[in-house]
Amino acid sequence: MIKYRKSFIVGLKGISITKNEISFLKKYKPWGVILFSRNIKSIEQSQKLIAKIKSIFKDINYPILIDQEGGRVSRLEKIINTKTFSANYFALIYKKNKKKISHYLNIYINQISYLLREVGVNINTVPVLDIRRKNTNKIIGDRSFSQNPKIVKKLGSLFIEKFHKNKIASVIKHIPGHGLALTDSHLKTPIVKKSLKYLLKNDFSTFKKQKSLFAMTAHIIYESIDPINTATHSKKIISIIRNKIRFKNVIISDDVSMKGLKFSIEKNTIKAFSAGCNLVLHCNGRMSEMIKVAKNSPKLDSFLMKKTSEFYKLIS
Repeated sequence: MIKYRKSFIVGLKGISITKNEISFLKKYKPWGVILFSRNIKSIEQSQKLIAKIKSIFKDINYPILIDQEGGRVSRLEKIINTKTFSANYFALIYKKNKKKISHYLNIYINQISYLLREVGVNINTVPVLDIRRKNTNKIIGDRSFSQNPKIVKKLGSLFIEKFHKNKIASVIKHIPGHGLALTDSHLKTPIVKKSLKYLLKNDFSTFKKQKSLFAMTAHIIYESIDPINTATHSKKIISIIRNKIRFKNVIISDDVSMKGLKFSIEKNTIKAFSAGCNLVLHCNGRMSEMIKVAKNSPKLDSFLMKKTSEFYKLIS
């Protein structure tokens, strides 16, 4: 049952689930599982892996996440080549012909959604709503739609709408905005120095009024708001996400094993929940770390229970 699950998401090590991983899922009952390229070899293998995960929870709608952005971040690359279809690719089409973009997106998103449903995935962690700059770190690059906030917002909302129509939930990222970061938060903590006024008008604006059920945080320090904590660990930033950006759905931390967070796995997990994240994400599949995340994650509260029900309704 949903209410017995705990508020975290984990990755797995390989293309099939191990006995240790089965025991872990049964014991700690994570809210969801996220898959990466290391878990995907073929359609049949992926179907088998995901069916096994869902059978553990006796739930055909159990949350299975994937980063199938297209372009450089394509976890289904062994099944389908989507390298051409970066976010920026669609922005370039939009600039040339605004009337055609909906048609192009329908073709692309309908096909990707069909493949995701075919293997059993029900959450795609798109769209990236970060505003690209000339000096934006390459970890974002063409994963961003554009340097223009209006284009980012428009295409982001179209992605969400079209994935939802295909019964695939979306995750907007990296809230409240990664585009000003000059460093890769996988490796180092980026520090953004712009004022709150500037950020609200620019980087934070692309996330406003988006209808995604989920949002993923940025491991970034916004110095003018909270000079100590990254967004993932900042009550002040989470408050801005809730009250200024007005995102009222589920906030997921980015991967708590990334080096952009400076503490132990336990502390990274605890601080994310204390700041106001609803779910904590851990990706690398290392069992010793997964256990630490699990032990420091609470059971689902009434808010997360309600939003999980909304998610089930969306994908059914």
